[in-house]
Amino acid sequence: IITLSDLECDYINARSCCSKLNKWVVPEVIGHAVVTVLMLISLHWFIFLLNLPVATWNIYRYIMVPSGNMGVFDPTEIHNRGQLKSHMKEAMIKLGFHLLCFFMYLYRSVSETAPK
Repeated sequence: IITLSDLECDYINARSCCSKLNKWVVPEVIGHAVVTVLMLISLHWFIFLLNLPVATWNIYRYIMVPSGNMGVFDPTEIHNRGQLKSHMKEAMIKLGFHLLCFFMYLYRSVSETAPK
């Protein structure tokens, strides 16, 4: 979010912004896929079903990068067609999702280790 807002305010150029963001796309896809599979294996169905659409969206977004682009974030297209605004909106939604997941995981961790 901070990198995208820096680009929006012209504090950094599009190429450096996109290279910073693109280096975290693959670790995000792998990490979210691993967490989703672990929730399936451990039979936490609600959390698995909550994570599945986000993991699917991350994989879809990574796979559908047009050939010739730098990555998911492309410096030649980030200012076109309102992509900067849509990337900002997606980043805010992901922030809210990860915040929700953090508290759900924390609650599950505390409730499973609490004495009964």
